[in-house]
Amino acid sequence: MTPETVDQILSTARAEWSFTNSIEVTLEANPTSVEAQSFSGYRDAGVNRVSVGIQALNNADLKNLGRLHTAEEALQALQTARTTFDRVSFDLIYARQFQSLLNWEDELTSCIALNPDHLSLYQLTIEPNTAFGARYDRGSLAGLPSDDLSADMYELTSRLTNSAGYETYEISNYARAGQHSKHNMIYWQGGDYVGVGPGAHGRLTRSSQRIATTNVASPGAWLKAVEQDVVSSTTYESLSSEEHAVEYVLMSLRLRKGLDQNHLEKIDARTHDILLKNIDKYQLPIEQRGDYIRIADDYRILTNAVLTQLLSSSGSAG
Repeated sequence: MTPETVDQILSTARAEWSFTNSIEVTLEANPTSVEAQSFSGYRDAGVNRVSVGIQALNNADLKNLGRLHTAEEALQALQTARTTFDRVSFDLIYARQFQSLLNWEDELTSCIALNPDHLSLYQLTIEPNTAFGARYDRGSLAGLPSDDLSADMYELTSRLTNSAGYETYEISNYARAGQHSKHNMIYWQGGDYVGVGPGAHGRLTRSSQRIATTNVASPGAWLKAVEQDVVSSTTYESLSSEEHAVEYVLMSLRLRKGLDQNHLEKIDARTHDILLKNIDKYQLPIEQRGDYIRIADDYRILTNAVLTQLLSSSGSAG
């Protein structure tokens, strides 16, 4: 995307909605030399935070991950970003093929030494209907870590980042004070967001009704619809109070802060009651702090299992 396109998008958004003085405008950037050359143009267009998709710091793993940049390009792009934007984040993937605990410790230590404001550290997962999923089904993804090694990597990640002054504010996200991702916090706290572009999803609240929006996935079909001013490229679905509540539970309990019980009860009191009963029934590792409940730190690695038991009688878990 050219800086001129970014400028047009932000100018249109500014005209449609009023911007606050503290607005966060994040650009997801690939760390190629070509894209890094556009950083100053993105800044001039109004971007004030950049998230660089580094993913790995060795070329063999980058190739296996299907990335088009080198480790050297990634480090150079990160340096350019730091001198261009007020706030910088970058992504890494761990639990990669043939990666040892010591390998990950060395790599993460090197990344922390770069002193980013924010880190997104994701464990490699194999999803169906993806290139990695197809390779896994063919038996051509050798060297994936065991569950125990993956768990050790997660615990090491939290220990190293926390000791360096980063808060694990969400399962895979680590930030220095005041550097939490504002747009991601909206998703995780059940706020409203507009999905623009092919395949984009959104959530809107109108007269207490939660609306899920989905845009047509094909970029070509989406562009054609926009050019012809056809609004049918977006579908609108009204969510039931239970569906809304389950979404809120699944997202908010990813946060270290946890779930606001008052908010959940306003959405759907039945789901709130189910949660409280299941906490006692299964003796789940849930802590209560004021009006909030959260998964205890030592059990956050088991978040998916805890969520399944929390929602086991709601009819929507899984």
